[in-house]
Amino acid sequence: MRKESFEFLEKYLNTAAPTGFEAEGQKIWLEYIKPYIDEYFVDTYGTVVGVINPEAEYKVVIEAHADEIAWFVNYITDQGYIYVRRNGGSDALIAPSKRVNIHTAKGPVKAIFGWPAIHVRKVDQDKAPAIETIFLDCGASSKQEVEDMGIHVGSVITFDDELMEMNEKYLVGRALDNRVGGYMIAEVARMLKENGKKLPFGLYIVNAVQEEIGLRGAEMIAQRIKPNVAIITDVTHDTQAPMYDKKVSGDLFCGKGPVVTYGPAVQNNLLNMIIRVAQEKEIPFQRASATRATGTDTDAFAYSNEGVASALISLPLKYMHTTVETVHKEDVDNVSRLIYEFLLQLETGHDFRYLK
Repeated sequence: MRKESFEFLEKYLNTAAPTGFEAEGQKIWLEYIKPYIDEYFVDTYGTVVGVINPEAEYKVVIEAHADEIAWFVNYITDQGYIYVRRNGGSDALIAPSKRVNIHTAKGPVKAIFGWPAIHVRKVDQDKAPAIETIFLDCGASSKQEVEDMGIHVGSVITFDDELMEMNEKYLVGRALDNRVGGYMIAEVARMLKENGKKLPFGLYIVNAVQEEIGLRGAEMIAQRIKPNVAIITDVTHDTQAPMYDKKVSGDLFCGKGPVVTYGPAVQNNLLNMIIRVAQEKEIPFQRASATRATGTDTDAFAYSNEGVASALISLPLKYMHTTVETVHKEDVDNVSRLIYEFLLQLETGHDFRYLK
């Protein structure tokens, strides 16, 4: 990972961009890819699309999602404590003792998820934290004091955790799901430009919003672009740590390469082309299967516009939806490399239909 790329990734990951409030992260992402694209556009809800060869009729999408899980202020007590509700798949179990930023018009307000000490909790309270019991303390002693800080019902909350490196091999932090995907597709655009590669088709580098609450950004932008092909990046579970059931979740490893997924939403001719490229270029990869939907933006693209040939290339990740999401640096580079090599061999107008 080159120095400039890492600096971009660090800045991008450390910037809060919760679902529905992705704009600040999107500004950083767009600024990074501008030198590598011909033009860009932004939709009403904040999805950003960088375009190479916008005049081309045949359109190829490479896509990630920009949003991170978060919380909303839901109720403020007379004593100044704040109860929350989820914005995306936030986990109440990990919340107690975490530091957060409550985002307001006046700027971020520091707060903490408090929790009673183990030796004072009542027997009936000594159970796993739940959305009904976790609460925030922002240092206020009344509801009025909370409101004077600019906090109100609907204020969005993100964990105050930043990127770190671990054992020289891993990246650890919040929001790797899936801003690391935005980084990987941006690196594809950079490599194409810096290596002087000319594509025979239009390439749409899509950083979509609102994936965490139902693929909403991808649904909107797929209808606008109307691509012929879509390669989606997201994260998937490394299943080697304790408490994972490999019979359910598969046998996937951080450090053993990108994961390609089989499932109804994945177009098999496209998938086979990706696998062939990986094999020819000696890029390590792993395989996974989806029961029905992939649960990623792949589904939104695949089932749009009378059907789009779509495939999913995932990055193995440990501890999803925590503040210590963990990925292997080599996997990050190999996802970008696999997409890059795929694009270089794709011919414009390629027909992926099963029957012709």
